[in-house]
Amino acid sequence: MKVKTILVSQPEPKVENSPYFDLIERQKVKIDFIPFIHVEGVSGKQVRSQKVDLANYTAIILTSRNAVDHFFRIADELRFKVPDTMKYFCQSEAVAYYLQKYVVYRKRKIYVGKRTFTELSPLIKKYKTEKFLLPASDKLKSEVPRVLNDLNVQWTECVFYKTVVSDLSDLKDVFYDILVFFSPSGIESLFENFPDFKQNDTRIAVFGNTTVKASLEKGLRVDIQAPTPENPSMTMALEKYIKAQNKK
Repeated sequence: MKVKTILVSQPEPKVENSPYFDLIERQKVKIDFIPFIHVEGVSGKQVRSQKVDLANYTAIILTSRNAVDHFFRIADELRFKVPDTMKYFCQSEAVAYYLQKYVVYRKRKIYVGKRTFTELSPLIKKYKTEKFLLPASDKLKSEVPRVLNDLNVQWTECVFYKTVVSDLSDLKDVFYDILVFFSPSGIESLFENFPDFKQNDTRIAVFGNTTVKASLEKGLRVDIQAPTPENPSMTMALEKYIKAQNKK
């Protein structure tokens, strides 16, 4: 079956050179971007209820830009002046770069991993006498606490923001050839919004093993998967599939 329309369950890319825009141009398909989930911050009162005092920590572990935003939001709400001596351990270069929104980069102690949380662990281990705070979402990847516990460092997890299902009622009577998901939360949102969803001829594209697992548990048929050795990105996987289907 030919592919003409795709729904990506994430916000529209803000960069002009996104591979999704190239895909639209090359394959002449329509792609809509609608977030199936969104993030909401918790209050300073809720942070305090988790028995967390920001003044007790000497290092912050930041796994995403959301973590950066909500750490500084809470610090501001609680009138906590983040000391210049605070150390920041960022999971990736993208997170470290985003940190510049709040701190003068060259004046701070910032340590940067490569991509995965495991790749950040040698840096954390090097400073194991620090008291680490992990501003997290309510859906923290299991890899993170496992790695930190294995390092035997002093660390505290605190929920600073939550992943919330978006209202998708506007999509009730809209059909797409392909639905693209990037997390188990996106699959959860699909069925929370549409409990009677039937896949039928809709193709499902998923990114990551945990998303595959969540899809299969809901009885979905996974037609497109990334990353794989052949298709390291979702756009590559989509393009390969579209080319094969549309030439029939």
